[in-house]
Amino acid sequence: MNYQSEKVVPYDTNEKKGAQIEQMFDSIATHYDSLNRTMSMGLDISWRRKGLKLLGEKSPQEILDIATGTGDLAIMAHGQLHPKKILGVDISEEMMKVGKHKVESLGMADAVSFAKEDCMELSFDDNSFDAAMVAFGVRNFEDLDKGLKEIRRVLKPGGQLMILELSTPRQFPMKQGYWIYSRLFIPTVGRLVSKSKEAYTYLPKSIEAFVQGKEMVEVLLKNGFSEAKYKTYTFGVCSMYLATK
Repeated sequence: MNYQSEKVVPYDTNEKKGAQIEQMFDSIATHYDSLNRTMSMGLDISWRRKGLKLLGEKSPQEILDIATGTGDLAIMAHGQLHPKKILGVDISEEMMKVGKHKVESLGMADAVSFAKEDCMELSFDDNSFDAAMVAFGVRNFEDLDKGLKEIRRVLKPGGQLMILELSTPRQFPMKQGYWIYSRLFIPTVGRLVSKSKEAYTYLPKSIEAFVQGKEMVEVLLKNGFSEAKYKTYTFGVCSMYLATK
């Protein structure tokens, strides 16, 4: 199935979405963390914490962090869940360079590692991980169904997938307020700080185009997951999905 989000790309080129996403994140890697905190007003920290609390109920020991970026979720998971191993994977080498530096400075290098991987075709064996997680990355998937199937493949039976994703509020007045915030504030600040007009124009468009709520639960179930459910945070600005293999 083709999803609208798969057609939203950062650049007006003929390259595949995955290649454009890699280029985009490589270009903003050094500014990403500061911009992320500014644009979410620090709320992304509490969203991560809440999602990890639910993921941690089964005490996973080997965790795969998909679209790890600069490693924020992996670092938080290490401190909050205390697993034996967390592997962060991403297609952007520049983002992971920032993540590796953070992990090393925090003395976590023995427990948190990074590898370049395309989630459309992961290199891991079937049934390799107790849990997987994706923070604000599934809307960037080139092929959502294929990516979810790959994540499910590498999960052990009973393993859980936790997804955090930005979403669009549907109730007045948050819906109207968020439209102004995403269409004016995000592109303006992003362009000024990162010098990348494309990245922060792409962001709100990709959020609007992505499936959310009950529709996303149906997508997870269709791709072989069970017991899929979701919660929203901050009046619908962020959605959390939890599904089991």
